[in-house]
Amino acid sequence: METASEPIEPRPDDTLDVPALVGLELNGSAGPALAEPALAGPLAVTPLTATRGRRRLSVAARRELLWITVIYLAIRGVVLLAAYLESSFGHYNFLGELAHWDGLWYRELANHGYPSHVDHGQTTLGFFPLYPLAIWLLEPVFLVLTSHNSIWAATVSGVLISGVGGWVATVIVHRLAEGWWGREVARRATILFIVFPGAIVFSMVYSEGLLLPLAAGCMWALQQRRWVLAGLLAGFGSAVQPVGLVGPLICLVAAVMYMRECGWSLRAARRCLVAPVLGVSGVVGFMMFLWLWTGSPFANYIAQHHGWGERTDLLALVHTATRLAPSLDPSHFNSPTTIDLNLVVGLVGAVVLLVQLVLLWRSRREVSLEAIVWTLGIAFFACTSEYVPPNPRLLITAFPAVMVLARYMKGRWFALLVSANATLLIGLGMLTFVGHTLRP
Repeated sequence: METASEPIEPRPDDTLDVPALVGLELNGSAGPALAEPALAGPLAVTPLTATRGRRRLSVAARRELLWITVIYLAIRGVVLLAAYLESSFGHYNFLGELAHWDGLWYRELANHGYPSHVDHGQTTLGFFPLYPLAIWLLEPVFLVLTSHNSIWAATVSGVLISGVGGWVATVIVHRLAEGWWGREVARRATILFIVFPGAIVFSMVYSEGLLLPLAAGCMWALQQRRWVLAGLLAGFGSAVQPVGLVGPLICLVAAVMYMRECGWSLRAARRCLVAPVLGVSGVVGFMMFLWLWTGSPFANYIAQHHGWGERTDLLALVHTATRLAPSLDPSHFNSPTTIDLNLVVGLVGAVVLLVQLVLLWRSRREVSLEAIVWTLGIAFFACTSEYVPPNPRLLITAFPAVMVLARYMKGRWFALLVSANATLLIGLGMLTFVGHTLRP
């Protein structure tokens, strides 16, 4: 699992034609179904209901898209305003706040690349390549259009990619929720996704802004039986973060269910197995690159394991509680002992995740199988990581678990939930932007 780090020094009745990928139309209408069977069972994947080729966004869908965009931009604006005010009154560097923690490593990787040898310390080898590669591709635009240096251009590029990716993820989250629960719940799920504390990453140089649209898009493509598209999206996701490896897993599960429904025919296998094969292409390509560049395909693992002490441990949460316990001893309250908020937030996040998983299981006949497998996979990573417990950043990565809260809460209780999340988004975000108190 990719870990947070210590900072380093600067090294869219009128119609509008849209491509097929934007065919996840927001008004919930569907075109004629293709002649492919739907998966059976209580955890059945949603059958294919979209036509291939071009789709048209209705007026209602365009209004819904506008609604999503306005709310998303409003919350992003509030977060950036909080960061700006913090930088003004606290005399911090504004762009430095947005590139805090892992953002500094991503910026370093975009500007200077990987070391050419295996390193057991904390280096850029500990980070996957696709997000910094996207920064590197966009950075020259700002270098040409402005007089700023590469550090400024990389930071702005990273925040822009995260922000746009977060908006794309939000649109797909709305579409998924509408297919599972209808328009009303979809709106609540969208609002909750936007204000969830982990959404702070959409305003920072963090790779979740690239991972989540790829993961949500893969999930939607699998529900539509678009195997090649799903595999490509999962493949890109597996080159963003280690947790992106859950993408090929959901492709494999969906393919197996499809083959079972088709009677295990060879034709079905040839059609659907392309998804999990393509799904691992990103991480396999990354390992091959590391082998050629550093001499070891495991250079990323070595840096993570030795440089950050990261490892998978079934008792990781127990160890987290053990490390936190001494600071909660009343006899130490008058001493300089400081409570590590990262441990507190991680343990609270584990409780929240457990509640979300219970609610998701209760909704298993409504939610797609891919969503459940994705959530369980992310939950496993979060609860077994020795270094990064289930904090808000990992909880929003398990986005179906965040969405399911909107299925069971409405009215006054939902308003209270949104208010609490928005408050935590701003409050915890301001702690994240500066100092070493709290990681995203």
